[in-house]
This record gives sequence, structure tokens and C-alpha cells, in this order.
Amino acid sequence: MARMRVFIVFALAITVGSVFAFATYNYVQTAAGRTVKMETTPVVVAASSLDIGAEIDRDDIHVVDWPSSALPEGAFTNPDDVIGRGVIMPIVANEPILPLKLASKEAGAGLPPAIPPGFRAVSVRVNEVIGVAGYVLPGTHVDVLCTVNPTSQQGDITSKVILTNVQVLAAGTKIDRETDKDKPMPVSVVTMLVDPDQSERLTLAASEGKIQLALRNPLDLATPSTPGIRPAALLGPAPAPKPYRPRAPQQTARAVEVAKPVEPITVEIIRGDKRAREIVRQEQ
Repeated sequence: MARMRVFIVFALAITVGSVFAFATYNYVQTAAGRTVKMETTPVVVAASSLDIGAEIDRDDIHVVDWPSSALPEGAFTNPDDVIGRGVIMPIVANEPILPLKLASKEAGAGLPPAIPPGFRAVSVRVNEVIGVAGYVLPGTHVDVLCTVNPTSQQGDITSKVILTNVQVLAAGTKIDRETDKDKPMPVSVVTMLVDPDQSERLTLAASEGKIQLALRNPLDLATPSTPGIRPAALLGPAPAPKPYRPRAPQQTARAVEVAKPVEPITVEIIRGDKRAREIVRQEQ
């Protein structure tokens, strides 16, 4: 009878374990094959990087499914809405094309749609020296220096910075940066973005004197005012150079408190007619 009970319990345990194992297997298989559906919207993106002035054609774009919950505002869904329009701001590959980076359909492509309202594009003739050895590329920023003689006196020749932080729109006939890793590009004409007042100064400087472009860091937004220099000052004492010295991280001086020595505790012990002092050690 006892053996029969053991057999029944063993058979029941095997049956229950098999049922649980089968149920677990079916659940895992169902969960693995389950897919989560996400609502998407077709969006027009750039197939390759597009520079300012480029005209978008069919090969420059493609349509991808974009999550509707993260759809960029104003994104195009129909390729026909962007084909034939000019680019006024750089677009990188796989970036959704937005209206703010395109010129209107009537404006066309090229340089004119890339000129912001209130500004002008003025071209000046340069050579390898004036153009900073070919490093003046579209998108760079320069200062414009002018050397002019307001009178017939040789000592009145003056060189002065007349424009600062001017953006270069085009170098030669190119309005993009398609050079091998921004290598020098020899050009004879540089087109700069200026306002009407600056365009007058630049035109007068180019016609009455000699201009020179000074390449600057685009992150440097300073507009220093210089008095200009004449030959007499040029032959005088040279000003001390201003070397670049990165600032060292400031360290806050902290007062260091010196712990005062703790006086030991002594106990006087009397043994008969003898007296002695012993130091009591304190537990740390």
C-alpha cells in the first residue's frame, strides 16, 4: 500500500510538472513572436549632404517611415513639394527636409535665395595672398583690411580694419565647400555677405585702395576697434606680442587646520614611600 502511494505521488508530480513546462513553453513562443506596431508617417529626407545654393532633384531625396509621435514640425511628406527648390541652409544626409532650409518655389536655386533680407552679396577681386593662400572658403569668416592714401603725401598712407567678422558666401564660382577636407582652393574672386552700409565701405576700399582679408575663428565674435597704422608708426618700436595663454583652472585656497597636540593624562601612583606617574593610554 505504501509503495502504491509513492507511485501515485510520483506520477502526479510528473504530470503537473509536464503541464507547467508545456504552458511555459507556449507562453515564451507567443511572446517571442509578438510584434509591437508603431504608427509611422512618410517623411522626405536628404539622400546625401546638400550645400547652400543646391537645387534639389529626385536623386537627392528619398522617403522613409518616420514615427508619428516624433514627427518634425513642417516635415514634407510628398517629394514633389521639394523637387526643384533651392537650399538656403546646409542639409546633412538622412536629415528630414524642413521648409526653413529651402527657398520658395519662385526663388529658384543658386546664391540669390541664400541672401537674407536686408543683406547684400558683394564680390571683390583677390589673389593668392589676399585670399589667405586659398583658405578663404564658403562659410568662413574674415576681417577686411584696407590700405589707402587719402592725400598725395607718402606719410599719409594708412592701413586699417574696415569690416570685421564678415561671412564668405562664395569663393570663385563655388558656393559649397566641396574641397578635399577643406584644403586650399585658389580663387580670383571672393563674395561676402554684408549689409548696405558695409557694401559701400567695401566697394570704396576695393576701388580706392588695396584690401586684404584676415581669416578668423568663427567662434570669435569680438569686433575690436583699431586706430589704423601709418608708415611713421610702422617704423617705430614694435608692440609687444600677445601670446595665447590658456587660463589655468582656478583653485580655491583652503585653510588647513593644524590639530593641536593632546596633552596626555597621567595618574599618580603611590606604592609605600614611593610615588610614580604613569600615562593613561586612551583607546582610539
